Amino acid sequence: MRKILLLLLVLALALPAGAALADGHGGFDCGTDEEVTIKFFGDPVGSHPVGEDNIINAFKEVCPNITVERNEGAANVTDLIAFYLTAFEAESSDLDVIRVDVIWPGQLAEHLIDLNGIAPQSHIDAQLPALIENDTVDGRLVALPMRIGFGMLYYRTDLLEKYGYDAPPATWDELETMAAAIQEGERADGNDEFWGYVWQGNAYEGLTCDALEWHVSATGENFLQPDGTISALNDAAVSIYEQAAGWVGTISPPGVVGYQEEDSRAVWHAGNAAFMRNWPYAYVLSGQSEDIPGFDVAPLPAGDSGHGASTLGGWHIGVSKYSENPEAAAAFAIFFTSVESQKSYALDTTSPPAALELYADPDVQAAMPFASPNLVEITSARPSTFSKDRYNAVSTLYFNAVHSILTGEEDAEVALELLELDLADLLGE
Repeated sequence: MRKILLLLLVLALALPAGAALADGHGGFDCGTDEEVTIKFFGDPVGSHPVGEDNIINAFKEVCPNITVERNEGAANVTDLIAFYLTAFEAESSDLDVIRVDVIWPGQLAEHLIDLNGIAPQSHIDAQLPALIENDTVDGRLVALPMRIGFGMLYYRTDLLEKYGYDAPPATWDELETMAAAIQEGERADGNDEFWGYVWQGNAYEGLTCDALEWHVSATGENFLQPDGTISALNDAAVSIYEQAAGWVGTISPPGVVGYQEEDSRAVWHAGNAAFMRNWPYAYVLSGQSEDIPGFDVAPLPAGDSGHGASTLGGWHIGVSKYSENPEAAAAFAIFFTSVESQKSYALDTTSPPAALELYADPDVQAAMPFASPNLVEITSARPSTFSKDRYNAVSTLYFNAVHSILTGEEDAEVALELLELDLADLLGE
């Protein structure tokens, strides 16, 4: 693992801002010869500004007449989509290029330009087909894939060895047992701040991701089916949510019900957790911690369905139709999502790329041995395709219901029964 992390850091450092990227974009169409400035709403504080800055600097070398002003987007995706929608409803020209969560194309489609006929077909064909399909709304390509994401289980290899475990947990029951044993042992050794398992329990979109993984692993199906069938309430679902609620204050901090990704990673990064659920971005950051002697990643545990589940995540790039410089903005979106830029970003951030050919790239494989093009087929998508512009409301109902179970405010069966009624009312069923 240490060798992989060292190689990853060497590869990242070996790519100076813009150098390799600019070389791979000969004859690139900048869209305009005028001197313009466009605003890009990128990664939030604490995420991957270096990865974006490298691409922005490379773009400046290829298109010196275009200045890209990078703004940090909100870390909370619920806040970020609310910010976008407020700006778009006002037809604000302050947003030129934005990051688009994998679940947002349906919600934002009317405010984004159609990139069909603007992006070269070869550029579109280079991406994972499922992601292009995800970004196509009513025949309009409203975003271009930048990277994919999926939930993973991070685990301390040194602690598993210390406590006699040969492999990471394959089921949630095994995780619970192992986390409790390691936590007890580490606290007995003097670390009173040590916890067995950290994850995302705040009432926000991140909890929708965690809870969907629990739900699918337990029931084998989504809480909202593609045909509109609502499947939130059943015995297996009640059981897994009750189990998760039992982690709070036992193997997980009482405050985990307020945690988002960076809160979980802070505990893990400090060496105070045996297991963590998080996205691929935390991989290289974990290797930079002096308090983590050894770690690896594994699929998330299985539930009663007999298999695990991993929520599909990832970010895409869209161009506002209210931009005063749409040609330059589109050029930057195309540059950012090119194969060359995706490789640069992948090596800088350990974020699996959307370009299919990069999964055979030896540098990417060395940096991300967990990455596979088949992940799109095995991950669980949130029900955004069916619910479209109602997805934000669907997700809010879902994460609030689950949060009420985790905090003990509501009995699991009652909370899920109310959730089904609320979803039926929202969706007109």
